[in-house]
Amino acid sequence: MKNTSALRLGPGAKRSTSSGGLQAWLPRLVLAPSVAISLFFVYGFMLWTFVLSLTSSRMLPSYDFVGFGQYARLMANDRWWVASTNLMIFGVLFVAICLVIGAFLAILLDQKIRQEGALRTIYLYPMALSFIVTGVVWKWLLNPQLGIQAMVQSWGFESFRFDWIIDPDMAIYTLVIAAVWQASGFVMALFLAGLRGIDDSIVKAAQLDGASLPRIYWRVVMPCLRPVVFSAVMILAHIAIKSFDLVIALTGGGPGYATDLPATFMYAHAFNRAQIGLGSASAMLMLGGVLAILIPYLYSELRSRKHG
Repeated sequence: MKNTSALRLGPGAKRSTSSGGLQAWLPRLVLAPSVAISLFFVYGFMLWTFVLSLTSSRMLPSYDFVGFGQYARLMANDRWWVASTNLMIFGVLFVAICLVIGAFLAILLDQKIRQEGALRTIYLYPMALSFIVTGVVWKWLLNPQLGIQAMVQSWGFESFRFDWIIDPDMAIYTLVIAAVWQASGFVMALFLAGLRGIDDSIVKAAQLDGASLPRIYWRVVMPCLRPVVFSAVMILAHIAIKSFDLVIALTGGGPGYATDLPATFMYAHAFNRAQIGLGSASAMLMLGGVLAILIPYLYSELRSRKHG
């Protein structure tokens, strides 16, 4: 009896099984080309860069392995240490100022003010621009002969000076100004989303206890935004380490090497100075810096999901 019913339902069952198998495999088949391309062109080239960093490659890749000799050369290169120091100054100031301005703007918009949508759009607009555009615009603004200095002097303040872009000691701070202008609106959006996710009853309870609004935000609201702060720090630090186009458009790494960053150092040595091995070694150290930021972030995210 069982065999008869199985024979009777056999063709339909086979069709349904084959259809179910196709539906299960169809997403994998669709995603397979993009996954293969990503593995080859992203992770494959990362591996190739690491291999080149262990060779004596100059103008063209060669596979004369020298171990970690290129890394030793890199550590002995004064320009690399200048670029690393610049990155520390730029990264710390960029992240800190973006957090402060972003949190301040988010708190202002959280007061349910009028035209909030228009203000939010204005604050977010710079993030829609590329760093190349930002660099070119700020290069005009900071040009002593054309920009802010020339405008203020034309108003009669002849002693006013704002020539940081040509001052080797101050040029790195022009990168901070331009980068903060572009990224602080994005941080504002992150904080505003976090603020809107906090239960109003917590704030109302603090108000009933007589706490002032600044104290409420500092002692009650901001501790609830620790995941947002952590995410913002990770994203901003990632942007700082990879900064290249802003430097090229705004200062070109100058004056001298005053605004040189690891990304521009890598580009200059790998493509302009025909030292592919040394450039690859610097690229791997940059990748290590990015991983040092991303791994704690991913660990925190996975841990929060596991306990959530």
